Amino acid sequence: MTQSVVVQVGQCGNQVGCRFWDLALREHAHVNKRGLYDEALGSFFRNVDLRKSDGGDCCVGGRIQHLKARAVLIDMEEGVVNGILQGPLREVFDSTQLLTDVSGSGNNWAVGHLTYGSAYREAIVNKLRKAAEHCDCLQCFFLIHSMGGGTGSGLGTRVLSLLEEEFPDVCRIVTAMYPSAEDDVITSPYNSVLAMRELTEYADCVLPVENQSLVDIVNKISVMCHGAKPGSVLRKDSTVTSGQGSLSPTEKPFDAMNNIVANLLLNITSSARFEGSLNMDLNEIAMNLVPFPRLHYLVPSLTPLYTLADVNIPTRRLDQIFSDAFSKDHQLIRADPKRSLYLACALMVRGNVQVSDLRRNIERLRPSLPFVSWNQEGWKTGLCSVPPVGHSHSLLALANNTCVKPTFMELRDRFTKLYRKKAHLHHYLDVDGMEQSIFSESLSSLSALIDEYHQLDATKARLIPDAPRLSIAR
Repeated sequence: MTQSVVVQVGQCGNQVGCRFWDLALREHAHVNKRGLYDEALGSFFRNVDLRKSDGGDCCVGGRIQHLKARAVLIDMEEGVVNGILQGPLREVFDSTQLLTDVSGSGNNWAVGHLTYGSAYREAIVNKLRKAAEHCDCLQCFFLIHSMGGGTGSGLGTRVLSLLEEEFPDVCRIVTAMYPSAEDDVITSPYNSVLAMRELTEYADCVLPVENQSLVDIVNKISVMCHGAKPGSVLRKDSTVTSGQGSLSPTEKPFDAMNNIVANLLLNITSSARFEGSLNMDLNEIAMNLVPFPRLHYLVPSLTPLYTLADVNIPTRRLDQIFSDAFSKDHQLIRADPKRSLYLACALMVRGNVQVSDLRRNIERLRPSLPFVSWNQEGWKTGLCSVPPVGHSHSLLALANNTCVKPTFMELRDRFTKLYRKKAHLHHYLDVDGMEQSIFSESLSSLSALIDEYHQLDATKARLIPDAPRLSIAR
């Protein structure tokens, strides 16, 4: 069995990471009734015997002693990490996994990337190496961070480059939280574009998640909760809610949004944690979905979404779940893939679903999904037999689609409005090692990325329907 390490950076990264570990523990508790440390748990947790002087790991198959998350927590402010250490998850982490400072990055990419990145480089590398040494077969690093702040965007992308430098053969999957246009951090367009250059350069896959999409989904769920549809009932005692019935005693403002991202991570890692008839290796995501190295931004879509708000609605039919996965309402980024071009698509299904169900739905949906002419069969599928808690099945779709282009264009426009006036630029240029050329190079990198998507989009007009296949008389 392979193992993965989660690296959570900045306030947002650590809050989302906290929700992931919370939900993962409860998912494993629901499945693992015997209290044994099995390979499923071993993929993301160590089993530590504190009675041993070296705190050594226990072998797979024995009783669960003390579970420790395979994680590294980094933040240049202490608040969120201290909150985790004082909360119900405090036993899941120890001091060797944590790195904090007190002053923060001041919403400045340069401070996070250059100042803290240089000051803490050795400490970060040591913690990453220590986490890797506890793995028998390290397969993937999951990096979680935001794009709008200083620590998440700056130090988060510095950590990404260190991962590429120190572990070049280990897959790097990034979950990046993109700010909305109404973000209260004025410099977020600068931070996001500066971070985009690093993501394009060093990540194997990026799962972009927009704050505004999360807000829209949570609002929609809220409508469901308040009786907009018959039969919608809020279950206060649910095991999947972020408040009552979870490890968290009280609901925090962003818990509902963070739950959505945490469930994305639960689904993408399900094949690594549980058995299935058609398991999808994490390395296969990049191998099958990224035909060009820079075009590795995958649009995530989850169904059912109502897991996250405990809305008791009638179970969706299996075929409807496949249709939902290609609906804009279930995407974690505002885009319209059906009006753009698919380079490839992965479907990761959980629950009692047959391969024949998977193939039937792909054939049903295929005519409405425009794929590039040279990859008409660009589907990657995975079946995990263990469904999410409280549901019969779920589906995560990851689409490599040119529909991300408008999001990147909007980001570039917001960057240009500030940069044209040189507004707030001095805050960055005052940081040791930061030069104005880094701004122009980052803008050029983003524009080149947009052009690559545009060139692919232009081929859509030349797509022709599949020619009828020759029938052989019997």
